[in-house]
Amino acid sequence: MVWMPRPTPPKYRTTNWPGYIAALRRRGSLEVWFDPGLDWPAPDYTTLCRRQKSLPVDLHARASAEGLHLLVDSTGIKMIGEGEWKARKHGVSYRRQWRKVHIGIDAETFDIRAIEVTSNAVGDGQTLPDLLAQIPEDETIVTVGGDGAYDTRGCHAAIDARGADPIIPVRRNGKAWTEDGRGVDARNETRRSRKRLGRTIWKKWSGNHRRSLVETNRRRVRRPGWRAGRSSSGSAEPAHRLRAESMPVARDRCGSPQRG
Repeated sequence: MVWMPRPTPPKYRTTNWPGYIAALRRRGSLEVWFDPGLDWPAPDYTTLCRRQKSLPVDLHARASAEGLHLLVDSTGIKMIGEGEWKARKHGVSYRRQWRKVHIGIDAETFDIRAIEVTSNAVGDGQTLPDLLAQIPEDETIVTVGGDGAYDTRGCHAAIDARGADPIIPVRRNGKAWTEDGRGVDARNETRRSRKRLGRTIWKKWSGNHRRSLVETNRRRVRRPGWRAGRSSSGSAEPAHRLRAESMPVARDRCGSPQRG
C-alpha cells in the first residue's frame, strides 16, 4: 500500500482590499427607493444622533380595567466598572459604581407603571411614595405588594392614602404598632393573620406569592444598553416618559468600557 501525502490546503490572500471592503458594505446596506416626486423633508442622520439624548418618547401605560394590582421591587444596575468575567479572573482594577432602579409593575399585564432611579444609599421603602405618585390619581389601586423592606410607616401611610390594601409581610420579629396613624390597622392585621396562618399559607391566601412576578421582570431593566431617563431636576421620569437613551456602550472583550 502506497501512502499518499496529505494535500496542502490552498492559501488565499486578499489583494483587492478596496473592492473587498466595498462588497462588505453593499452586503450590509439597506436601500429604500422612493418616488422622486415625493417631497418629504428628512433630517440628516447626525441631527437624529444629537437629538436622541433628549428626545422624549411617550409610552402610554394601559390602565387596568378592574383596578391596578401594583408589585414593587428594586434591582441594581452597574453604571461604571469592569465586566464580571474580568473581575473574577483578574480582580477588580478600579471601583465599580452602581445605581438602584425601583420599579412597579402591573400584576395583570406586566407593564412597568412606575420607575425611580436612586443611589445605593436610598432604601426601598423611601421610594414607594414616589412610585405611587406616578400612578394617575383617577386610576384605582387595589393592592400594593412588596417584600419586608416596605414594612415601614411611610409606606403604609402612602398606600392607605391611595385607598389600596397592602400585601406586605411584616419584618422578622416585627412588633405591633401602638401609635395611631394611616395604615396602622392594616399592618397590624397582617401581622395577626400571618402569625395565625403561618408564613406559607398566608402568602398563598393574601396573594403575596405573586411578588415573584416583579422579580422575574427585573431582567427587563438589566438588559445591556438599557438606561432609565432622568429629568434635569435629578428625579426619575415616569415610566411613560422615558428618554430614548438606550444606546449600547462600546466594550472590549473583557467587558470593560472602551475609552477614547
